[in-house]
Amino acid sequence: MWTDILLLMRTEMMLILIIFLLLFWKLGGGGRVQIVQAVVNGGLVLALLLGFVLSDSGELFGHMFRTNDLLRLEKNMLVLAALLVSLLASQWVAAHRHAMEFYLLMISTLLGMCFMLSSANLLMFYLGLELASIPLAAMVNFDLQRKQSAEAAFKMIVSSAFASGILLFGISWLYGTTGTVDFDSLATALTGSPLQVLGVVAVLAGFGFKMSAVPFHLWTADVYEGAPVPVTAYLSVLSKSAILFVFVSVLYTVFGSMQQVWYIVICVLAIGSMLVGNLFAMRQQNMKRFLAFSSIAQVGFILVGVCGVNATSSAAVVFFLLVYLFSNLGAFAIVQHISQSTGKETIDDYRGLARANPALAWLLAIALFSLAGIPPTAGFFGKFFLLLAGAGKGTWFLIIVAALNMIVSLYYYLRVVKAMFMETQASRTGGLCGRYFHHGFVWRCLRVYFQPHASVEALLLILLFHAVWLSIKIILLKN
Repeated sequence: MWTDILLLMRTEMMLILIIFLLLFWKLGGGGRVQIVQAVVNGGLVLALLLGFVLSDSGELFGHMFRTNDLLRLEKNMLVLAALLVSLLASQWVAAHRHAMEFYLLMISTLLGMCFMLSSANLLMFYLGLELASIPLAAMVNFDLQRKQSAEAAFKMIVSSAFASGILLFGISWLYGTTGTVDFDSLATALTGSPLQVLGVVAVLAGFGFKMSAVPFHLWTADVYEGAPVPVTAYLSVLSKSAILFVFVSVLYTVFGSMQQVWYIVICVLAIGSMLVGNLFAMRQQNMKRFLAFSSIAQVGFILVGVCGVNATSSAAVVFFLLVYLFSNLGAFAIVQHISQSTGKETIDDYRGLARANPALAWLLAIALFSLAGIPPTAGFFGKFFLLLAGAGKGTWFLIIVAALNMIVSLYYYLRVVKAMFMETQASRTGGLCGRYFHHGFVWRCLRVYFQPHASVEALLLILLFHAVWLSIKIILLKN
């Protein structure tokens, strides 16, 4: 029994060990921040290695906890993302007087996400969801001297409570009509009665709040802006990825028999998320709000892939989220560096960054190109696979809307690139590696291409051609 628990729950047990170690350490008076960071990062690396080395599947606790190869991969992705966020936040945390509390909260949310992924029961899923959500609200409020941070935490906890209430309503209706909360039993007991339809819609609404799908997105931008940059990165990548992993699993395995109920709902959520996310991202000046609406649009593209309802859809979602993990964390790493160095977070503050710091400008540009889905970046292949999976149902209108939204998204991503490479600013953001890039061949080519008189419209036309070609290729492949 204990052998099975240690083997099947090795990631969770490693995280619990880190939490208890930090708790006892805190009660004993604490220690140097650098040592705490080394212990946390080392524990996360060990948890990542254990997840990749051993391979087995099974169930525990009366079919409430399960694990398999796919779940293990998803957990490893989350642990890797948490490790990257920990490294990203190292300087900021080192200057904070509650460093150990930050890591306690972060590992606790990660533990909740792992339990949520391995849940085979609605109650187990809900407990994991709450463990992943409540400490996260405290992390949002970690800038104790900023009122905006406290306001963001308040908005998040109220929104999370409202979403949890809707989710619990849905769970109660499903339990009342089927007499079970077990995933496998629910899949066979659902008959499509009106109360069950209402329960499924309520559960979908709860998921919509957690993954910031339109129209359940209203809390997202304010929370992202008010939270510290590392916490915003954690929200954008880990929290969103975890809930999307569970969402796809529940949708396909538990609610598969009610596909006619939720398919249209998911299509509407996908279109709304892409349109609202893209249109509102165009108007943003703050980089964190900009990336918040960008993440809402990315959820829309992911839902397009989910609408394919096939094995390719699950693989496409996992691949895209892996690409999204590195792209988004890369963008947030640059934002964090500039914010901590200069205190600036608006797009206008990035003017002339390519001249002052070509290394940061190039890294941010590549991350944004990947988020936009511009070839040959990995983000292009991620969105290509999502659209290819979404085309499996033959809903070409959805694919066309997604392709058009890819074109729209190019505007606001290139807006940041334009500010960095084509505009100038009196105050510079630093000179790290600037001279090496400045005298390099690639840097000279970039300066020639991005002169102020260069045509942005011509660049958009080239990218429009790529988007149209992508849509035509998907249609030809499916026919």
